[in-house]
Amino acid sequence: MANFACSRLLFVVGCWLFLKKPATNNEQPATIAPVIETRNLTFSYTPQKRFAFPDVACADDETLLILGRSGRGKTTLLHLLALLLKPESGQIVVNGTDLARLTASATVAFRAQNIGLVYQRPHFVASLSVMDNLLLANYLAGLKPDRARARHLAERLGFSEHLPKKTTQLSLGEQQRVGIARALMNRARVLLADEPTSNLDDDNCDRVATLLAEQAHEVGASLVIVTHDQRLKERVERQVSL
Repeated sequence: MANFACSRLLFVVGCWLFLKKPATNNEQPATIAPVIETRNLTFSYTPQKRFAFPDVACADDETLLILGRSGRGKTTLLHLLALLLKPESGQIVVNGTDLARLTASATVAFRAQNIGLVYQRPHFVASLSVMDNLLLANYLAGLKPDRARARHLAERLGFSEHLPKKTTQLSLGEQQRVGIARALMNRARVLLADEPTSNLDDDNCDRVATLLAEQAHEVGASLVIVTHDQRLKERVERQVSL
């Protein structure tokens, strides 16, 4: 009887120790890998005009604010992140892909499929309708035209009644919303915004900033905003100053 009681006690203790054992490495909370990151990035227009940028990283469903006065290289950094410029040195990694290893044609395709750019002043093809300007994003990425997504984004952003119109028939605010929709057409992993609020009053600044954050969250994208607008500092926790 004593042996039975002892065995039972050992069994209970063993079970308790098993349940209380420290978590293995596989059970630790996963580290969130950045979707876009830079390392030792530099760019030169001339020997006298050279920029060395701090390393930046932004994960899925995260917002990063890059601040700086005029002339500090904010737009240059944005164009590097958007693959519109090639760095003099350093790395840009998007979704685990080192972009320096891509050919020129592969870079164009990668940008169209993975990066959405919201310009400070939207650039459209004036001869095309709003709908066709949205579908152009699919075409440039080598994807099938997704009219359903274009209509969905237009409804979410409040310009669905303007889809048949030319972009020149829209107000600046409407054009800005179309520009955001175009950047989201391919469900980009990275959403970049160039001075999206600098020319807006306080109410519209808040509206556009909220709109960008909501849309980036909806598709789970990394959102990087490049600006000198100090009003955005209170809205975004993660910030880098140039």
